[in-house]
Amino acid sequence: MEIRQLRHFMAVVTEGSFTAAARSELIVQSALSTSVRNLERELGADLFERTGRRVVLTEAGRALLPQARALLAGAEAARDAVAAVSGLAAGRVSVGTVQTLTCVDLPAELAAFHQEFPGVQVSVRDAPVGELTDALRAGELDLAFLAPDARELPEGLDAYAAWQEELVLITAPGHPLARAGRTLIKDLADEPFVDFRAGTGLETAVRRLAAHCGLDRRITCDVTQMGLLVDLVRAGIGVAFVPRAIGERAGLPCVRIRQPEPGRTVVLAGRGQQPRNPAAAALVRHLTREAPEPGRLRGAAPAAAGRPGGRRPPAG
Repeated sequence: MEIRQLRHFMAVVTEGSFTAAARSELIVQSALSTSVRNLERELGADLFERTGRRVVLTEAGRALLPQARALLAGAEAARDAVAAVSGLAAGRVSVGTVQTLTCVDLPAELAAFHQEFPGVQVSVRDAPVGELTDALRAGELDLAFLAPDARELPEGLDAYAAWQEELVLITAPGHPLARAGRTLIKDLADEPFVDFRAGTGLETAVRRLAAHCGLDRRITCDVTQMGLLVDLVRAGIGVAFVPRAIGERAGLPCVRIRQPEPGRTVVLAGRGQQPRNPAAAALVRHLTREAPEPGRLRGAAPAAAGRPGGRRPPAG
C-alpha cells in the first residue's frame, strides 16, 4: 500500500467521482482507476460501489477512511519535519568539548549560532578526550573539540579546523617564578605540581612536554575540575601548566616557558568530510569561518589563521 494510492482513494471520496478525482490529481482517469484497483487488490476488498454516477463507499471503504486520513496526515507531517530540519527551522546538534577549551569562546559562538538558527537545539558535553572520541565515533556526538595525542585522528574521524593554544605556568601570587615572569622547564625540577587526572587532553599534553624535556615532575595533587586546580595553585599547593587564557581569567601570574615554548593542538572533529546532520553542518560552517588550518590531521582543509581565546578575526 503506497501513499500515492491512499491519496487517490481520498481524492475519489472528496470529489465524489473518478473523473473529478483524476482532474484534481492532474492525472488521466484510467491511471487513477488503476491505482485504486491496485489498492483494493492489496487490501482484498472493494472500497467503492460503482453502480451509479456518484461512487459510494463500501463498508471496507468506510473502515479505511479514518486510517487513510491519519496516514496521509502523518506523511505530510513527516515531510514538514524533514523540510524544517533541512531548512534549519528545527533540529538538534550535539557537541563535545575538552573542559579546558580556550582557543574558541564556545559560549559566545553558540550564542551567535542560536541567533542565526533559533530553532536548533544544541547539546554540549564535556569529557576527557578518550570519551569524546568514542562518543563521536559511536554517533552519540555530532562534533567534538579534541586535543588529540597524535598527528592523526582515529579512522573515520576528520578535522574541520585546528587551533594552537599556548601553555603557561601558573603560580600563586608572590611566588618567586611570578616575579621572574619566565623560566626554563629544566629549572622546574624542584617545584611541586598540581595536575589534571591522567587521560585528559591537558594532562597528556603536559606529560608529553615534561617527558620531552626530561622533567620528572613531583605531583602533589591531581584533580578533575579546572576550577579546583586553579584554587589549589592559588593556595600555594603547587604550580600548573594551563592554557594562557585560563591563567589570565583566574588572575594568577602566568609564567612564560622558554626553550621550548609549550603548546597543544585543539581540533574540531566529526565523522566524514561533511556532517550528515544539517544542523551539525551549519554549526561547522559557523565555527570554521576563517578558522585555522588543521595541518597534518586527517581531513585537513586550508583556512586562515585565527586568534586564540575568542571570535576569529576577519581574514586579510
